Amino acid sequence: MTDIAEFRRQARDWLQANKPAHPHPLDGPGARAAILSWQNTQAEGGWAGIAWPKAYGGRGASVLEQIVWCEEYAHAGAPSPLDASFVGLNHAGPTLIACGTSEQKAFHLPRLLNGEDIWCQGFSEPGAGSDLAAVRTRGRVEGDELVIDGHKIWSSYADIADWQELLVRTDPEAKTSGALTWVICPMNAPGLTVRSIKTMAGPRKFCEVFYDGVRIPLKNVVGGVNNGWGTAMSTLAFERGTASLPLLLGLIELVESLLVACPADRPAMRTRIARLRAEGAAQKAMAYRFALDSADSVPDSSGSIVRLGFAEFAQRVSAAALDLFGIASAEALGEHGLSHHYLDAFSETIAGGSAEIQRNIIGERVLGLPRGPR
Repeated sequence: MTDIAEFRRQARDWLQANKPAHPHPLDGPGARAAILSWQNTQAEGGWAGIAWPKAYGGRGASVLEQIVWCEEYAHAGAPSPLDASFVGLNHAGPTLIACGTSEQKAFHLPRLLNGEDIWCQGFSEPGAGSDLAAVRTRGRVEGDELVIDGHKIWSSYADIADWQELLVRTDPEAKTSGALTWVICPMNAPGLTVRSIKTMAGPRKFCEVFYDGVRIPLKNVVGGVNNGWGTAMSTLAFERGTASLPLLLGLIELVESLLVACPADRPAMRTRIARLRAEGAAQKAMAYRFALDSADSVPDSSGSIVRLGFAEFAQRVSAAALDLFGIASAEALGEHGLSHHYLDAFSETIAGGSAEIQRNIIGERVLGLPRGPR
């Protein structure tokens, strides 16, 4: 392992020399081009897949090195890791590494790391948002194919994606653990239609996806037919754990800038920001502990504590920033301004499992409390 101080210097120097000069567009073809270009730049520099094993093309960094990279990434103000590359790098890639076939890994993992493909997620449905047990999109086996019919929603960047991690019900009679299948869905498949959704924050990054007799080869199933529940839990464990660390560190950087900008004649606001600073330190300590505790295994349900803490912290920070500068200030205006961050933060306690679902997971699977009524 590289000396950690030297690793930090290398990361800092590379980011300062290579980070994009301007923020990425937030949606559309321009966002796709910018995101893939930045991913390719990281691959060429040897910084793509920082947490992925070397055997699969990643850097194979230790957990401590991953933490340092995230710190330097946030400090440099590099592109948001919550862009169209997030699902591929933090969901699909780790899930394929854990559960995929040799053929699936050999084809998809290099394309993800090198900035050739974008992935989206097909989990939530109009009647099954955070409750994946209620998924109704059907996949019936016909020969060597799955035939998909149904409707997904809140699939971020599906309009510019190449592939989708899709969860479908393949056994309508089985209980939850044996009813679902996780499958790699090509977004150009005949019968698949994407419709963008404009959010209150402005960008059209969320989408609905409709499936009308979409045929997907059975070789695209990950983890086995009717074993999608376990595969999906692996996917969400990665999202709810260390995947939010770069975002958390970015928020902590923002809090520091707010403290500097807040004038002395606003003592109540300075107190509010100081409390956010303390909360950010606590959130960071918790995230670091989780990262270190799960270093040698697939993240477990404890990741929901990190995910929930980050989501609510993000909303409080964005609200404080807007209150400090004002809704009509230069800092608040524009698609990358504080007004956008404030409105966009409302989705944080919904995406990846609502705050209520996260609390149930923490209570039942982490604390061992009795299951609530279903």
